[in-house]
Amino acid sequence: MKKTYEQVLKQIEVLQSQAEEMRRTEVAGVIERIRGAIQHYHLTAADLGLGGASARRSVAATPSQRKGNKKSAAKAAAVVKFRNDSGGTWGGIGKRPQWLRDALAGGKSLQDFLVK
Repeated sequence: MKKTYEQVLKQIEVLQSQAEEMRRTEVAGVIERIRGAIQHYHLTAADLGLGGASARRSVAATPSQRKGNKKSAAKAAAVVKFRNDSGGTWGGIGKRPQWLRDALAGGKSLQDFLVK
């Protein structure tokens, strides 16, 4: 016997309700495991990135062991590519700063400002 459209819709509704109940059960388990880890490691909201960047507390022993800091450290080291004598800098990305545009219009080249 073939199912009718109405029967399929009813089956979808039942499955969606079962899926939502399963999701609620799984989420409750995940939350319980997270709470246990937070208590075990004495984590704070700041440790989890929930307390704002200025309130962050280091959990790892060294900055290179912290997840994500390798990228930040590498990026910070590579930011300044061009510098002038008065301290103006530019990373080579985005709009050129006014001091560089003025110098280029005055006959200088990018190579003159390249940080070596």
